[in-house]
Amino acid sequence: MNWSKDIPVFPADSKGVSGRDASAKVLNAIAPNLPWMIGGSADLTPSTKTRLTFPSAGDFQADSRSGRNLHFGIREHSMGAILNGLALSKLRPFGSGFLIFSDYGRGAIRLSAVDGNSRDPRTSRTIPSASAKMADAPAHRTSDFTPCHSQPGGAASLRCNEVAEAWRTILAMPRQPVALILTRQNLPTFDRKRFAAASGLSKGAYVLADAQDGKPEVLLMATGSEVSLCVEAYEELMREGIRARVVSMPSLELFERQTEEYRRSILPPTVKAPRSGRASVHFGWCRYTGN
Repeated sequence: MNWSKDIPVFPADSKGVSGRDASAKVLNAIAPNLPWMIGGSADLTPSTKTRLTFPSAGDFQADSRSGRNLHFGIREHSMGAILNGLALSKLRPFGSGFLIFSDYGRGAIRLSAVDGNSRDPRTSRTIPSASAKMADAPAHRTSDFTPCHSQPGGAASLRCNEVAEAWRTILAMPRQPVALILTRQNLPTFDRKRFAAASGLSKGAYVLADAQDGKPEVLLMATGSEVSLCVEAYEELMREGIRARVVSMPSLELFERQTEEYRRSILPPTVKAPRSGRASVHFGWCRYTGN
């Protein structure tokens, strides 16, 4: 079954689309082709944008069990526990809520991360519970996705076409839960004729923009809404004659799984000026930026 055949491609747009809106479009393009995909929200479904809206989706209820939309109520832990059970039943479940409330579901998230019996990944979509101007505050992480294997950690950025590639990558992953952390605010959609293809997301990190000779003096690494800021810095540096490279690093965990040759091709050890842009904690980035 070609479940990915209807995944949309988002045109370049400086105004862009929010991560949650892009994900809603991708989710509703995938789910009709995966009849065992089922899920819902532990919070405001219209805000988290996780409702399956195609004609045959329907609502799962006691007297109507063919529906694909689940109503969990405002209970993050119960939702996570139900998702774990559905995954063990070989369904492809997803759930959503606001990231600030993820601590309520931490027990279920931990269980899903250490569960070695599930053959299908659970997908958790979380939306920052803050206004656009506060979305980058430490408590309100922006657009990331995290493959949670031995432990739920790490993060990765998603902007429209990266959202689409993230879903494509997630649904090809066996035996692990995944968290999508999506923005409430709009982010620019990059012109992929000018910048590298978003398919690089599957390797955790890829070169988005590079020096003309492929030999940068400065590395700019970022995820989420900070990538567009690094692109602006890249363009300013290039105008000043400084060779720069922008690395979009969607997932530290996926990047660490790649060969040393690939990792060194993205982050050449000869570059003495690596910089990361993060509107949050510096955890995980130190290994790439040194001091």
